Amino acid sequence: MTDRLRELFPALLDYRVTSPQEARYNCIAWAAGEANRWWSPDIDSYWPPEVPMDYGLGAYISAFGTLGYERCANGSLEEGFEKVAIYESPSGYVVHMARQLHTGRWTSKLGGLEDIEHAGPAELEGREYGAVVQYMRRVASPPSD
Repeated sequence: MTDRLRELFPALLDYRVTSPQEARYNCIAWAAGEANRWWSPDIDSYWPPEVPMDYGLGAYISAFGTLGYERCANGSLEEGFEKVAIYESPSGYVVHMARQLHTGRWTSKLGGLEDIEHAGPAELEGREYGAVVQYMRRVASPPSD
């Protein structure tokens, strides 16, 4: 699948595949820390009930607000915080999210493809996912034993 990933994401140079292809969940669920259901603002998916069913940035900010996230300035590693990056297409719709790992690297579920660990959010910017338009953070959960 390496050739396919390079074709889709030409800036993706420093990455590793962390799990095989899986259609049970998407990048939004993965950013939320879930791997058992699809998150999307439509009737056939999970979406926080108090959040408008809309593909615009505001709805995704509200959805992740229900998980304790708040807007922040950048994706720099901050001790004590977990971060996500929200990508928007040129047409103004949210099309991808990535989650920062405790190491400062990032993890993404690539549509119906694999999950990957990658160096940073900019590696996925481009034709497929547009650009990062918002970072959010929340207080990190204590590590589990």
